[in-house]
Amino acid sequence: MSNAQVKSAMRAFEILEHFRLTQQPRTMSELSVDLGYPLSSTTVLLKTLVNLGYLNYDRGKRVYFPTTKVTGLGDWVPRALFGSGHVIDAMNDVHAMTSEGIFVGTRNDVYLQYLKTKQSLHALRFFIDEGTVRPITRSAAGWVLMSTMTDDKIENMVRRANIATQNPAERMLVPEIFQRIAEIRARGYGWAEDVPFAGGATIAVLMPGTILGSPVTLALGGVTDRIKKNFDKYLGALRLAARSVPAEPDFDTPIHIEL
Repeated sequence: MSNAQVKSAMRAFEILEHFRLTQQPRTMSELSVDLGYPLSSTTVLLKTLVNLGYLNYDRGKRVYFPTTKVTGLGDWVPRALFGSGHVIDAMNDVHAMTSEGIFVGTRNDVYLQYLKTKQSLHALRFFIDEGTVRPITRSAAGWVLMSTMTDDKIENMVRRANIATQNPAERMLVPEIFQRIAEIRARGYGWAEDVPFAGGATIAVLMPGTILGSPVTLALGGVTDRIKKNFDKYLGALRLAARSVPAEPDFDTPIHIEL
């Protein structure tokens, strides 16, 4: 696949993501400016998405808006991933007790992916968009997921994640990761400060079962001072919620992910 084809595919998804965020009709020029695309490329992409049935074009108002075909692409995914709903219930329980940002994460190759998020209700907070991925080595939740792996696979994962991490300052040393994982295995939870956000902290625990054959973490994040002040309460809420989830996988036909 050529670089031009890859760029076009990326831009098509970015257009759909833009609609998800704005949730309102947009003109071609607005999309071109908002996304920083050349007008000619934007025109071609929008016409293609209209022809494929993913966008509706109102010729009178000259605006575009997604069709239900877009929702049809993924409306089955939550049921497939979360099945019985116990994982979502656990996340909602922690959110009700803490009002902090809560997320359910799993491994996607060398990344941690935020499968489901619930935003903090506090005035001072960090925002994590659902579906976001970041190197698995750069978060307490990622370390918790890695703690389920054998040492040789952990070392391989760190090296691969470092290759995929463009900023050299964000690459992690293998001994440092092993130290983090040893702490997690000893105390049963993950803790991080200033990773991945400066001034923020995260507590993460492992959940029973798997999603897509991969371990699942339930995590809570927010401003460091607030997390530290309420640490025992927050950790207790996470552990209680995790214990409420049945041990069997939520995904009916799990897919084994090879390292």
